[in-house]
Amino acid sequence: MSEVMKTTALHGTHLGLGAKMTQFGGYEMPLAYPAGTIAEHLAVRNDAGVFDVSHLGTVRVQGSDAFDRLQSVFTNDLSRIGPGRAQYTHLLDDTGSVLDDIIVWWLASDGFDVMPNAANTTNVLASVGGVDVTDQRTILAVQGPQARTYVRSVLGVDELPSKNRIVTGRYRDAPIVISGTGYTGSDGVELSIPNERAEACFLDLIRAGVQPCGLGSRDTLRLEAGLPLHGHELGQNLTPFNARLDWVVKFDKGDFPGKSALLAQREAGVSPLLNGLTTGTRAPLRTGERIYADGNEVGWVSSGGYSPLRKEGIGLGFLDAGAPDALVLHRGELRVPITRCAYPFAALT
Repeated sequence: MSEVMKTTALHGTHLGLGAKMTQFGGYEMPLAYPAGTIAEHLAVRNDAGVFDVSHLGTVRVQGSDAFDRLQSVFTNDLSRIGPGRAQYTHLLDDTGSVLDDIIVWWLASDGFDVMPNAANTTNVLASVGGVDVTDQRTILAVQGPQARTYVRSVLGVDELPSKNRIVTGRYRDAPIVISGTGYTGSDGVELSIPNERAEACFLDLIRAGVQPCGLGSRDTLRLEAGLPLHGHELGQNLTPFNARLDWVVKFDKGDFPGKSALLAQREAGVSPLLNGLTTGTRAPLRTGERIYADGNEVGWVSSGGYSPLRKEGIGLGFLDAGAPDALVLHRGELRVPITRCAYPFAALT
């Protein structure tokens, strides 16, 4: 029997708007709307787009010991922020491998919403406890240089939170949480809104001029921004150090799972390391391709695609420390040269 896919509160709305659906993280989600992935991508870079990202988990952790529980499990240091702030962090196993990358919304003095990736909510629940409230809310990510203008007009508010800050508000008499977060590399906010108000808010944003966007453009946007994806740049046998995310790890805050392994890795030297890559042509890099130098395999493409802004193939890939610069992909008999480059791959707003 085939697996039954979960759906979000906006599933019927997506179908009504003509979205092409796909399976992701146990959910049936919009891959793209009739305008297409490239149009959605460029809308976010030049104006604004809205994504239903309700497939992401929300684990609510509350109580007098909530801070200590999170602080003892995650790699980042919550004491560097406070209520009304959001923080990016990692959950590791004892080998230092990244079980998940997570955003923590610190809502109140003793209340947190921990937001794991779609398929990893169970891991977070097992690690920190709390209550899974994923099915009780809808998360809308409104992203792009004009995102705040549209959200202000739809919500009827003057001020929105700056990057990684959180405020509460109301929409049609329903309480909402607004966070200055996102996963596109462009400015924007994310709205946590009760399911019963989700469709009205989603359609109000679209009527105001915001482009509905699917997971296809969300992936091209995050790749162009050089942002990691769990299962690609983070995962089994990949630590924060391999992904060049050292800043997510705060050794001086106390113990956490994987700390000893990371200290040993840092001492021994980190290899492989994440790099930006480009074909220099319109030919895209392909996720999973192996990378060679002087006939020897020296790494692999962890995420590959095409940059609508650069108009060339781009990718993130892991290379052995000390790998030479003359890199190629083997595509049958064809040898495709690629070069390292800095990421983000384009100037973003």
